[in-house]
Amino acid sequence: MFNRRMAGVTLVELIIAIVIIGAALAGLVAAFTRANLASADPVITQQMLAIGESMMEEVLLKPFDVTADEVAEPARAQFNDVRDYDRLDDANPGYASSGIRDIDGEPIDGLDAYGVSVRVESNGVALEGIPAGDALRVTVTVTHGDRQLSLTGWRTRPWETS
Repeated sequence: MFNRRMAGVTLVELIIAIVIIGAALAGLVAAFTRANLASADPVITQQMLAIGESMMEEVLLKPFDVTADEVAEPARAQFNDVRDYDRLDDANPGYASSGIRDIDGEPIDGLDAYGVSVRVESNGVALEGIPAGDALRVTVTVTHGDRQLSLTGWRTRPWETS
């Protein structure tokens, strides 16, 4: 009943199994190493997204209409309407920052490698059911090195109720 051929594995079979397992492990280690090297990229992208969303929220919460108390060279803390953030408007310096700062202009630790700029457009903005000139397109662009992330939002003039 006992057959010598069924007693175990041969040395050749053992070596083949070790080689196959070793090759599989080498492939897994290479894949994990490649994934680990790129793991910082999602963190940077998420940080850029958080910065962009924060700035977009700040801009879109401002009033639509230009207020009468404009100042010649306002700081960001003095911006009182959406158009104050437009860096391309000749009548207004707008907002662009190298290094992320709070609303009072103080640098935020750890975010000095990021930049943010805001562009507000009214020309060519057409939304169905909204009269021309009553809509603004706000584009917030966040940069980190050669990477760039842009978010676009809309601000409309509030409806007049009588």
